[in-house]
Amino acid sequence: MRVITQQALGGPEVLTIVDAPEPRPLPTEVLVRVKAIGLNPLEARLRAGEFPLIGRPPFILGWDISGVVQEAPQTQTWRFRPGDEVFGMPLFPRAANAYAEVVSAPALHLVRKPATLSHVEASALPVVGLTAWQGLVDLAGVSEGDRVLVHGGGGGVGHVAIQIAKALGAHVITTAREDKREFVEGLGADEVIDYTAVDFAEAVRDVDVVLDTIGGDTVERSLEVLRPGGHLVTAVAEGEPGLIARYEAAGMRFSGIAVDPDPVALRGLAGLVEQGRLRVHVQETFPFERVADAHRLLDDGHLRGKLVLTV
Repeated sequence: MRVITQQALGGPEVLTIVDAPEPRPLPTEVLVRVKAIGLNPLEARLRAGEFPLIGRPPFILGWDISGVVQEAPQTQTWRFRPGDEVFGMPLFPRAANAYAEVVSAPALHLVRKPATLSHVEASALPVVGLTAWQGLVDLAGVSEGDRVLVHGGGGGVGHVAIQIAKALGAHVITTAREDKREFVEGLGADEVIDYTAVDFAEAVRDVDVVLDTIGGDTVERSLEVLRPGGHLVTAVAEGEPGLIARYEAAGMRFSGIAVDPDPVALRGLAGLVEQGRLRVHVQETFPFERVADAHRLLDDGHLRGKLVLTV
């Protein structure tokens, strides 16, 4: 099989396609013939050496996959059979070696792909979908009538979070550039704040839950928009003791989220897809051979939804 690996840290040019033996599944694992691979900004940071999550090269990036079960040892796992179409985010935050034509993954970290979802769309969903679900549903407990502010509503996590919050019955406010207004409104955003022209901290009040995908001073300034007892959930910022203390002193809650491969949440996302209440937007697809071009676009930022490699 072919894999995309790197021998050194650096720019997109360090990503190289090489031949490698197929992995052998451990007990409770299945072998997946990959059809599509979702790309995430974290992978660009890992490639460049900005975040040492999986150590130093050589390594294979990637977690988001969709494909077909190629091998499922009958004496070791009962969850899937060869030919089943599945998707998921195996092993995160450990290396899953997902930039590959074949991946060995714990069966528990995968779910069946809805028939209404293409492999490209399914591969784009797990990391961003699980982050948004675990932040809004599991941590914040968003319910009918809540006011939810999603920072970065046009991005990967943000555009899914808008739809999940709407499905939960929330009034959704989001920050997004003006050129993404129509996009996020089409996802269900009730209010859109162009953060390049308007200070969200002056434009918004009485928010129950803030989901942050930006970090930096956005986290500190979000304290000003929460109502008493409100909850800030951040997917990117470190929970510095001083900042957490400020939230607690103001009677607010502060939570950081580190996404994990939760099959219950993944099935919840699949259910919303099947109900027509969730769609994942893929800005662009690239063939496996053009992974460097895809990473250049990741590096540029300001994406609308996700990027996907097709295999």
